[in-house]
Amino acid sequence: MSTGGVEMGRNGCLFIVSGPSGAGKTSIAAPVLAALDRISMSVSLTTRMPRTGEVDGVDYHFITEDDFDRRAAAGEFAEWARVHGFRYGTSKIAIDRAITDGRDLLLDIDVQGAEQLKRAYPDAVSVFLLPPSRAHLEARLRGRGTDDERTVGRRLEAACREIAALVSYDYVIVNAYLPAAVEQFLTIVRAERCKVVRLRRDDRQRLLAEFGADR
Repeated sequence: MSTGGVEMGRNGCLFIVSGPSGAGKTSIAAPVLAALDRISMSVSLTTRMPRTGEVDGVDYHFITEDDFDRRAAAGEFAEWARVHGFRYGTSKIAIDRAITDGRDLLLDIDVQGAEQLKRAYPDAVSVFLLPPSRAHLEARLRGRGTDDERTVGRRLEAACREIAALVSYDYVIVNAYLPAAVEQFLTIVRAERCKVVRLRRDDRQRLLAEFGADR
């Protein structure tokens, strides 16, 4: 940020995005990343094997169970969880580096991981993404055409349990119309970037000194 007379540096911010499967998290993340500078998607580490088309270091960092154990024991994860038999974790080193460099990170993460991250990084901004209705959610889950009725039912029940956690989030966006939902998310990012708490201490002091307000 620049005021024309003094440069204002800021710390990076974590933007946590959670929501049930089918809420459109990926659909919102892509245009948000394209519209803003100095923000990137956080790349998680996982013990599962790559799926067709996935690229190591882009979709995930694929590591062994032993490597995950070592990193967890060394305290390298800001959060981690076991999902469908595999472990997923977020690198604390990568987060701290981004914050120091003034870069924002977007994290697509479940409510369990979001809770851990909020404890470790209280300044993180949490956004819960919702489909417009339960009927829409069910239709999206069925629309994939890859799951049987029992699986769809389990996914719907899990999604509804996850939605109960939205009361602990900072923001909620109802994704009824994608362009509107993207614009709401962009508004949140831009507003959070302007918060005084994000200014680095030295830059805040320089800004005050510019106007003689530090006396």
